[in-house]
Amino acid sequence: MTESHALPRIVAARRTPIATRGRALAALTVEQLAVPVVRAVHDDATHVLGLPPVVADVVLGNCMGPGGNPARVAALGAGLGFTVPGLTVDRQCGSGLAAIIEASTAISAGDHRPRIAGGVESASTAPTRSVDGVAYARAPFAPAGWHDPDMTRAAEDLAEHDGISRERQDAYAARSTHRAASAVAAGRFTEELVPLVGAAEQDEAPRSGIERLLPRFTPLFTDGSLTAGNTCRVSDGAAAVLVVPGGPAHGSTTPGLAVRAHAVVGCDPALPGIGAAPAILDALDRAGVDLAQVAAFEIVEAFAAQTLAVLDRLGVAEDDERLCADGGALALGHPWGASGAVAVVRLFSRLVRGGAPAGTIGMAAASVGGGLGVAAVFEVVR
Repeated sequence: MTESHALPRIVAARRTPIATRGRALAALTVEQLAVPVVRAVHDDATHVLGLPPVVADVVLGNCMGPGGNPARVAALGAGLGFTVPGLTVDRQCGSGLAAIIEASTAISAGDHRPRIAGGVESASTAPTRSVDGVAYARAPFAPAGWHDPDMTRAAEDLAEHDGISRERQDAYAARSTHRAASAVAAGRFTEELVPLVGAAEQDEAPRSGIERLLPRFTPLFTDGSLTAGNTCRVSDGAAAVLVVPGGPAHGSTTPGLAVRAHAVVGCDPALPGIGAAPAILDALDRAGVDLAQVAAFEIVEAFAAQTLAVLDRLGVAEDDERLCADGGALALGHPWGASGAVAVVRLFSRLVRGGAPAGTIGMAAASVGGGLGVAAVFEVVR
């Protein structure tokens, strides 16, 4: 097994505030969200490495943006120079994490140059798409002949399939919200945030009085269990990290998160919410790590029902303190193409900024529309 100090590592990690679609960040385009966070990561890396990193590529996840390769636009806008290319990745809700995996893989393959990777989504400014003049909300996740539910419908179907009650979903959503509120009060997001002056300098506050509100929400489907309270809010935001080769041979002994292993898997498109579970197990197997050894999980909480279904398949308790310890997407929001990268930024804050000892294991994962799962195992190096 490769020594952790020789693996690609993340040495800088930042994100913008997250805001619900149509609110604080509604006027900002994908470019205007991505450029500040790419620039901030580059500046942070210059500080920790002692000199500006010579970036080989910018890799960003994005699902619903304007096209035109937003990663390349962000590289130019951040002032990295016209020689730095860009790659935009679409694995839907797993895009930001997939972009970080892509950057790490390039380094592992022998191109020992730093890369900035992450994700960005401006749901507020996403263009209207149409065929023959007829607008549609999203492209198909599967071809004709396959079950292709909308993600909200799929989460409701999964709740029914697994017998996950509204009470469990509401309790999970309330717990995520309380954890996020505690993190805000303690300032645990401060160092990772890139304030967007004139738009938003911090996350939209988690819902206050959540227990009082949750019972008032009407089910999204007749006789269903999903509500606006136990479902994430569609959001705007961006997140990025700097990935560098590990080891003194490449000039990097900086503390960070080594990318230990990763996995991308497929699952039944009819129940896409379970995808994170097999991806997590596959990535852990590749890393040679047991589930019990993971000190911190960040799973993209698109829906309480979907997250609970994943945890049930893993045998992880829904109130496990390792899981989204500062709240997740149910509390802060879900900017689709960025959320997987937000999960990695959160791990970086919890483990690296938080002073976890070398060897501590973290996990980031997402279930993805169309029946996919994306996961990665990280290890603290110092």
